[in-house]
Amino acid sequence: MEENIVENDAKKVLVVDDEQAIRDVLVYNLKKEGYDVIEAADGITAVNMALEEKPDLMLLDIMLPKLDGLSVCKRVKNQLNIPILMLTAKDAEIDKIVGLELGADDYITKPFSVRELMARVKANLRKMDMMNSKSDDISGQGDKKNERIIKINDLELDLDRFETKVRGEVVDLTLREFEVLKFLATQPGQVTTRETLLEKVWGYEYYGDIRTVDVTVRRIREKIEKDTSNPKILITKRGVGYYIASNK
Repeated sequence: MEENIVENDAKKVLVVDDEQAIRDVLVYNLKKEGYDVIEAADGITAVNMALEEKPDLMLLDIMLPKLDGLSVCKRVKNQLNIPILMLTAKDAEIDKIVGLELGADDYITKPFSVRELMARVKANLRKMDMMNSKSDDISGQGDKKNERIIKINDLELDLDRFETKVRGEVVDLTLREFEVLKFLATQPGQVTTRETLLEKVWGYEYYGDIRTVDVTVRRIREKIEKDTSNPKILITKRGVGYYIASNK
């Protein structure tokens, strides 16, 4: 019997779906790309496996027995900082939005293109590698006098520590939220389209559903704005995109 040979440095992906046929397709294609793949068919098993195996990424269906995917996402994100891609039914818009609000990094609708899904997996793993690499570089440098700081009005971003301060207070952002703010803050006053943010921050060209960006911006505003209905830091240019208010 021929065995799958997995390199020691292969990324580990946890596939969670209660439909065997879908798991088979995902597992086959992920292994073909060189990933180490583990799988679960229900939510309870998924949480336990994620915490024990500590995968580099999770593909997570929303409709699961024993524990739904949204609850799985929340529990795993509370323990592990890994990308989670939600698999959702085509008409389940509210599920996609709630999933993102619970910390999911991305979602893809069923029926999905295997090619697109593999591109999303690679993009999210690449982004996480970049973030981890930067953290390792920083930790090996000891005390650093000339830290990279972006300061615009009430907003301050420490690019070396991935730390955000608003009006002098530290704000807890996810990596994705920090990356969105950082991208916008490097060009204050300049409007960036949602499509550009998807390409530059999420790491792939994706011109379909842009709600991913809108939801992420909404989450950021809830953390950095005094009044989300009248934002002063992260501004919307109606019909175009978003920008950081420039220095007064």
